[in-house]
Amino acid sequence: MARQKKFTTDELFQMTRRLLLDHGYEGFSFSVLATRLDVSRGTIYKYFENKEDLVTEYMLYEMNKYLEELKGIHQYELFEDQLDFLLDLMFRDQELLQVIEMGQKIPIQESDRAKLNHEKIETLHIDMYQNLADMIKLGKEQGKVREEIPDSLVLGFIFQSITIPNHFGVPPHEWVRSIKDVIRHGMFKELN
Repeated sequence: MARQKKFTTDELFQMTRRLLLDHGYEGFSFSVLATRLDVSRGTIYKYFENKEDLVTEYMLYEMNKYLEELKGIHQYELFEDQLDFLLDLMFRDQELLQVIEMGQKIPIQESDRAKLNHEKIETLHIDMYQNLADMIKLGKEQGKVREEIPDSLVLGFIFQSITIPNHFGVPPHEWVRSIKDVIRHGMFKELN
């Protein structure tokens, strides 16, 4: 007899995330997801026609959550405090970057729902960029970020800092503190 157990959206998305991280997009399937949720595949198909629909819906969910958290950046008036807030937010959930990168490679051509979700995700990326561009502008106005450096380079450097591998097992709090220090002050000693 088929299993008719229900699941919450949160349970579905958390398991989707776990499977994407464990197996990658190519290894992700409704069969494995159904087994992990202890439901039939048909139960998942009631809500999603294919994995592209589900994964883009999950990405939309994560982006909305992330943007909601990112709004907290505006509680700070100083650039340094906004930068700390952003880096803490980024390093709190490093796996999210892996999932987002996978999401950018999803074939969306076959599904109208996935295309629509992808368009919504792109709009959210623009919203996120605007929030962060405002932070960089503040940094330049407060004399903390050099005017001649393009905003996109500053943001790219900040976002790529999360992908630096910690091969030598530096404790996480020290790793994040060191990255913040390099972003703020560079890696060269001051010459007197």
